[in-house]
Formats: sequence, structure tokens, C-alpha cells
Amino acid sequence: MFCRIGIMSPEFTLRREPSTMTVVEQKTVACLGSSSTAGKGQAFDWIAELRARPRNAQVKFENFGVGGDLAYNALKRLPAVLACRPSKVVVWVGGNDVLALVSRRARRFFSISKHLPCAPSPGWFRENLTELARRLKSDAAADIGLCSLCPIGENLDSEDPFQKELNRRVKEYSDIVAAVADEENCRYIELYEAIAEELRASPGQAFTSFGFLPFYLDAFRVLVLRRSIDEVARMNGWRFHTDGVHLNSRAGRIVADRIQEFIDAC
Repeated sequence: MFCRIGIMSPEFTLRREPSTMTVVEQKTVACLGSSSTAGKGQAFDWIAELRARPRNAQVKFENFGVGGDLAYNALKRLPAVLACRPSKVVVWVGGNDVLALVSRRARRFFSISKHLPCAPSPGWFRENLTELARRLKSDAAADIGLCSLCPIGENLDSEDPFQKELNRRVKEYSDIVAAVADEENCRYIELYEAIAEELRASPGQAFTSFGFLPFYLDAFRVLVLRRSIDEVARMNGWRFHTDGVHLNSRAGRIVADRIQEFIDAC
């Protein structure tokens, strides 16, 4: 009956149109660094911030942040990074290298706890960062983003000897990161420049000494008393940091925005 009315005739044959759906391939972004990357305790979790953004729905973030790591330690952990087969790698190291150089107390602690084979120096930092970038490029075939350091303390023009030396070294190490990124054809992610611009517009207090007790106290406030990192920042008198070293949400979101630009780039 259907044939008689022409439904099955050739001109009425149903045709399946080619699908216009596109399969979006998930990309993996590996984030290698220290406590500022781990995002635990009093450090803002910028990776969680990026995960929550709708534009990153097809991005898988792998967190390879370990508290206290220097560039030397991050280099030792490259096999784990390579194993996740990343398409992009964000490397943010150097803050602990600077602290270990400027503070004898920090240097003793890191030398023992992180099994450092030699005294920290700008040359050793550059050597480790260069090797890290080269191995990632050769073994991962991934786009590499090298982050400059964020300022420690909030007064870039301070005359306090400790803060002044921190300012000098953070800038020096950030320049090293920029040079290595240029030499090894990596993307340079301007974290130092972004935060420093904010601090120059509105300077805050100086970071005048390094001690472990304040860090332990702030960790207790966050992990046990359940205070937010921004509450702890206000208690300590910081506007961009929680404790002078780790970033609060205000600066942490600036970091996330700069790294987002690297993720979005083809």
C-alpha cells in the first residue's frame, strides 16, 4: 500500500545527513610546582579555580605541586608528570629557591628536608630549570609554560634588609625564568609582572623575617579552625598574600587568569 502512494519510491527515500557534531578532545594540563601549586592549607588553590570555569570543561588538570620543593626537586619528579601524557605543562618553581638563598633558617631546613646536594644559587636554579624545560620538550612533546615568581612580601621599595634582598632575588630569578623560556622556546607566563604592578600601585607591608611558627599557626587556622585564607590574610595584615609567601584569593585569581591565557593559546 505504501508503495502505491509513492512513499517508497526513489524520490521519497530518506537520506541520513552527515553529522555536524564535533568531538572535542580533552586536553591534559600538568601543573608542576611547590606549595603554591599544591593549593593546600593557606595557599590559594588556583587549579581548583581553573577547574571550576566552564571554558575548561574539556580540560583535565593534574596537580603535581609538593610543598617545599625547589626547582631541583621538581626536576626529580618529572617521570610522574610525563606519565600523564600532558598536552600542556605549567611550571611554577623558584620561590623556595629564593627563600633558601636569602634565609639561613630556610636554607638549613630545605637542605635537610629536601636532600639538596649543594647550596642554592641562581646558577643552580637556572641549570635545573633549563634541564626541566628540555626534558619536557623532548619527552612530552607538550607546550611548556614557565611562570615567573610572585613577590614575597608586599613592599617592592622597602628599605628593610630582608625584604630588600627578597625583592632583588625574586626579580633576578624571574629574569632567569624569562631567559630560559626564550632560549628553550617555552611560553613565559608573567606572574611576577602582574602582581608587582598591583603592589607598585598600592604598596603593603614588608616581609621582614622567615620563621616556621607563623606558617604553622596559619595552617592551624585554616585546617583546624576552618578560617578562610582571606580571613587569615586580614588577620595578618596582608592584601595579596595569606602569610607574606603564599597568595590569597585576590592574587591567586590573577595567577589563574594569566595561566588561563596559556591554556587558551593554540
